[in-house]
Amino acid sequence: MKLRFLGTGTSTGVPHLTCNCEVCTSIDPKDARLRSSALITKDGKNILIDCGPDFRQQALLYKINHIDGLLITHEHYDHVSGIDELRPYGEADIYGEERVLGALRHNMPYVFNAQPYPGAPDIRLHEITKDLPAFNVAGIEVLPIRLTHFRLPILGYRIGGLAYLTDFNQITDEECEKLKDLEVLVMDALRQQSHHAHFKLTEALEFVERVKPKKAYFMHMSHDMGLHAQVQATLPENVFLAYDGLEIEI
Repeated sequence: MKLRFLGTGTSTGVPHLTCNCEVCTSIDPKDARLRSSALITKDGKNILIDCGPDFRQQALLYKINHIDGLLITHEHYDHVSGIDELRPYGEADIYGEERVLGALRHNMPYVFNAQPYPGAPDIRLHEITKDLPAFNVAGIEVLPIRLTHFRLPILGYRIGGLAYLTDFNQITDEECEKLKDLEVLVMDALRQQSHHAHFKLTEALEFVERVKPKKAYFMHMSHDMGLHAQVQATLPENVFLAYDGLEIEI
């Protein structure tokens, strides 16, 4: 199984518009971050996690020719606003909670009305129920994990030895039990400073110690994280700042 980081930035991306800080003006490509999304490839199947405003650019850049399922973590714009770009892929199977699917129906009425607009994406919605059962996407088992993003309940996902947890700063002990024996933990680490809805860097490192994966990769980072090379040099040997285009094997 492989995971490609399509984007590792926060909701504004990096460079941040109107900003001339050392990160936003860096010439290191690892400091340029599209909005967070990932592609998991297993047994020839492609599962996309989130589909934000940069998806078209990401799909062209990494030559994504087919998608077998889309897992939505939550309904914030930077995670769902690229869904209209799925039109060229034909039928799209999207998985999310009832609230999230309701937001998609509300925001894209031309797709979900009784008489959809001609040429709208052909989307099939699949509800992940409140008891968070494991389910299959194209024959691949996916285990949802309950997270909290400030006050918003959202989902992370575990597939085999990989867990992908974005946009959160709270998780119960019960849900942490689902993170035992991980090969790779991918998780939110917004910046150096505290934030009401995301882990800051030191809190993310504490969470890695709590879960104890073999390797951890941080993403959903803002320009306030600092320069990639400088921050990476301070991290434990099994913890990495992810960057756009990075592909890892699990």
